[in-house]
Amino acid sequence: MSPKTRLLCDIFVREKLLTAPQAEAATARVQWSGERIEEAILELGLMTEPDLLKALAGYYKAYFVSAEKLAKAEVPRALLDMIPRRFAEKVGVCPVAFDAGAHALSIVTADPDDLEVLREVQLASGAREIKAVLARPAAVRALVAKAYGGDAHAFAVFDRGPQAQVQVAYERNQLVTAGGETAVGAIESRVTARERESRSRPPAPKAAAGREPARISAPPPPEKGVTGASFVELLHVLVSLLESSRADLRGHSAQVARLVRRMAEKLGLEPGATAILVAAAFVHDLGKMGQYHLTALNCSEYDGHKVAAQKAVGVPARLLEQVRLPSETVDAVAHMYERYDGKGFPDSTAGKDIGLGARLLAICDTYADLTTNARNPFRKTLSPQEACAAIGKYAGTIFDPNLVDLFRNTVLGEELTARLLSSRANALVVDLDPEETTVLELRMSEQGFSVKTARTAEQALRVLAEGETDLVVSEIDLGSGDGLALLAEARRQPWGKDVAWVIYTRRQERAAAQRAFELGVVDYVTKPASADVLVAKLKALLEQRASAAKSGGVSGSLREMGLPDMVQVLFHGRKSGNLKIRGPEGLGEIHFADGHVVDASWRDLRGEEAFYAMLRLVEGDFALDPSFRAAGRVIHQSSEALLLEGMRRMDEGV
Repeated sequence: MSPKTRLLCDIFVREKLLTAPQAEAATARVQWSGERIEEAILELGLMTEPDLLKALAGYYKAYFVSAEKLAKAEVPRALLDMIPRRFAEKVGVCPVAFDAGAHALSIVTADPDDLEVLREVQLASGAREIKAVLARPAAVRALVAKAYGGDAHAFAVFDRGPQAQVQVAYERNQLVTAGGETAVGAIESRVTARERESRSRPPAPKAAAGREPARISAPPPPEKGVTGASFVELLHVLVSLLESSRADLRGHSAQVARLVRRMAEKLGLEPGATAILVAAAFVHDLGKMGQYHLTALNCSEYDGHKVAAQKAVGVPARLLEQVRLPSETVDAVAHMYERYDGKGFPDSTAGKDIGLGARLLAICDTYADLTTNARNPFRKTLSPQEACAAIGKYAGTIFDPNLVDLFRNTVLGEELTARLLSSRANALVVDLDPEETTVLELRMSEQGFSVKTARTAEQALRVLAEGETDLVVSEIDLGSGDGLALLAEARRQPWGKDVAWVIYTRRQERAAAQRAFELGVVDYVTKPASADVLVAKLKALLEQRASAAKSGGVSGSLREMGLPDMVQVLFHGRKSGNLKIRGPEGLGEIHFADGHVVDASWRDLRGEEAFYAMLRLVEGDFALDPSFRAAGRVIHQSSEALLLEGMRRMDEGV
């Protein structure tokens, strides 16, 4: 029994909420199920959730909130951006409110007494103060899944019947964000006389008439095969380590997995089905580490690749046979070389008879190869636009044409959104040891960084000389090289003078740290450190630098992103500037101030009518000048109201 479990059981027994035999039954369930003692007690029906939370809140001297209230919470995106999802899942917290005046962040957690976690949250979020609100562990996990992952059914596992019968008084009425948005309707802090009366009575030893007593059931048989997020995360790390020895494949499977996940989310697949396909993305190249990287495209173009793939197509399933992967995962990998026109292998299956997972994997794997591997059929890495165009040429022959269209819109839309919001940063990680930095690279990629790695100072200098690096995270000890000497050399060059630099090292000598800061590093972090916390600090660092510097403009085609979507991106990103539109019939402008549309002109129209006219454009180009500042406000409606009215007019043909 863990100290925490023993402590909580002692509290409940002392408060006469549990008898000693009931506490023993709950701890027995913990031992075979692995769940928290709070969940074991509630699952066995030994206590109601309000009673449990009230007792713990009294011990922790904290406010508490029920699963029912959290199920109704809507957490704004700005709050979620303060804490990375992976970090929130790891430490079991979720942000719910932010007080801009006090710069205080409120989070829900099952462990409000864990000071170390609270300090890590403070570092990750940049808040001056962290306020912990107590909730049951399963409710915190459900809120993370709902808020970050959009899982509308995350709270479906909770039985809210008993909770609805409990009348709760509130110490505070609302948690409100800086923008006035309510995150959680209320924090439960005091109990009414009726609740105190129910607490004073020990749990009835016998069930009421007509109802069966709570029983301790035998543990279910262990689940076999893929067990969920933990298994996928394990694949993530292990496969990335296997790929780290080959520059052309480093991080490839992780990139394919991210693409598959995005496509699965676009298609509206359930989280379980998504996890199964993501697992296929991680294992699709196991045992295929030969001379060629084998994709659906190059296996159709080159006989050598085709022969190699025909020999290796069944290897991943054989290697993981004892893991008992789901049949959908095995099927996706086994048929990723099928062609939409039926000329692929191993079964010459055509069209929609090819499983969805295999069709998705073929597109995502090919795109990752085209954009990161210089040894692809084009013998150079392609831009996202070029890669999507190349895949589009084979729509209907190699690839599912409907999925190709969805993929292009998804990838190019996200890429353009990143450019509009200036959120994509190029980072270079310099370290001898791939195992040391693999998790850091993965976390940085997940948080929007474009990451390159270098194992020597010479390699790092070559990458830096390209002049496209925004951030360097470097070890000091680089074998024959030295990280501080690398930094000094970079500072002497025009391309390295202003690069943000963070030292991430095992050295703890004061002299090394002093020398690093003299050379202009923005932070000196000693290993080991939490990768999630470090990446959160890196993001905050670059955001501060970006806000202090003048950002460049963005241009593109309306085919990449329609004007309604662009307006929403700029609104939610609170961007200012002048969006210039060039269409087939004329020129126009839309002026933004902190995300709000304040003026518009189109040919001889001005104001709202000009805005509505431009919303109809599907052909044309745009250019955003973020340095522009509007002289005044001509349009006073909100951006959302403008878009709704514009969509209504388009639908009605006005």
